[in-house]
Amino acid sequence: MRAYKLVRVLKDGNYYSLFINKKVPFVFNEWKEAEYHPTKGFAPRYGWHCCFIPYAPHLAMELSNGEKRVWMEVEVKDYETYDRPESQGGAWVLAKWMKPVRVLDNEEVTEILNNKVA
Repeated sequence: MRAYKLVRVLKDGNYYSLFINKKVPFVFNEWKEAEYHPTKGFAPRYGWHCCFIPYAPHLAMELSNGEKRVWMEVEVKDYETYDRPESQGGAWVLAKWMKPVRVLDNEEVTEILNNKVA
């Protein structure tokens, strides 16, 4: 299934997780099994956190320290869903397996959001 993951893009040109195991870059077009990395301040959920649409209004796209975030299109398998408040983007996907496919540009994100079925 197609899903979307918000990631950090660093000066080295690689893409990284926002919060959990955030020093390991993603490899495109390779399946990666989720690992459990307990992180203080975060619920202990095993899996890749993704969204059904590229929408997470509670998270900034640019931080004051210069960090930039972008949306990746990913494929996921062996997943469950979690209902979240609309202020957090609505339902989330928690996947055991994820394959990063590509980075979306701003126009693609806008088009996906404009075509969202209400």
